[in-house]
Amino acid sequence: MADASRNDSTSGGSSRSDSVIGPDSAPGASLETAIPGNAPEMADSAAQTARLTRGQILRRRFFRNKSAVGGLVGFGLIVLLAVVGPHIARYHYTEPDFLAFHVPPNADHWLGTTKDGSDVFAMVIEGLRKSLIIGLSVAAIQTGVAAIVGSAAAYFGGWFDKVALWVIDLLLVVPSFLIIAIVSQSVSGQSKGSIPLFIILLAAFGWMLTARVIRSMTLSVRNMEYVTAARYMGVSAPRIIARHILPNVSSYIIIDATLGIASAVLSETTLSYFGFGVKPPNTSLGTLIQQSQGDVAVYPWAFIAPAVVLMVMLVCVNLIGDGVRDALDSSSKSGGQA
Repeated sequence: MADASRNDSTSGGSSRSDSVIGPDSAPGASLETAIPGNAPEMADSAAQTARLTRGQILRRRFFRNKSAVGGLVGFGLIVLLAVVGPHIARYHYTEPDFLAFHVPPNADHWLGTTKDGSDVFAMVIEGLRKSLIIGLSVAAIQTGVAAIVGSAAAYFGGWFDKVALWVIDLLLVVPSFLIIAIVSQSVSGQSKGSIPLFIILLAAFGWMLTARVIRSMTLSVRNMEYVTAARYMGVSAPRIIARHILPNVSSYIIIDATLGIASAVLSETTLSYFGFGVKPPNTSLGTLIQQSQGDVAVYPWAFIAPAVVLMVMLVCVNLIGDGVRDALDSSSKSGGQA
């Protein structure tokens, strides 16, 4: 009796099991039935993601961030305007219209004119071009210097690391705004208020914090096995830094370079607003804002146009920087899954 009941229970269990995974079922059918949901689709998606390179994954995460894509589109339009603008402007920014002083926007002067008769549209385009040149150049220079100094200080260590940290700490406590203002005014000749001068000054006082962060990140990378193996194989220090260390801290370098554009443009605008910025015949968005602030209550178009362009550019660059940061950060949910 007991054996019979056990046989019945065994046969019953087999019948229940066969109802889920039948004896004549295909090998893949049991997996599809046992796992709820769309298992084949999930497996295909996982396999496709595994085949993607790191660059493709980062691009997919970036372009799934709507705000980052919006910032990229906006910044692209701003760059396009800076490139095409001089060719579609009806007036040159240095050629005033002596028959149109403080004229509001119209068909002839799209954004109006200044108190000197200069076309606001032409001046905004030229100021935008110069501000972009300053921002991109300063961001590239200061990020490059920070990457070289920070990684070299951590890799070599010893007296080189101590000297580098001493220089960084010294420059961090120096009032950079005051020094830039004094130097920019003390230079004589054509260099006074020139674009290259401000690029050098802004880059000279903008790399220290980034260098400290890169140094800290390099300290955790320099003792990795592949770095040690390259050192024992006789690979030169500059090559190890360029091929093995900097790629592992490239995420922070890219983010810092992107956000450095907005920081450099904002710094130049602040200096120009207080009269220490770019001087005529050169111009920038900060210079235009400073020149038109006195008439903003009566003739607002000369102030609003460069201010709006500056604000839109800074917002777009920051959105791009946030999108790049979220794409590089695998723990962030803003970029979505690859």
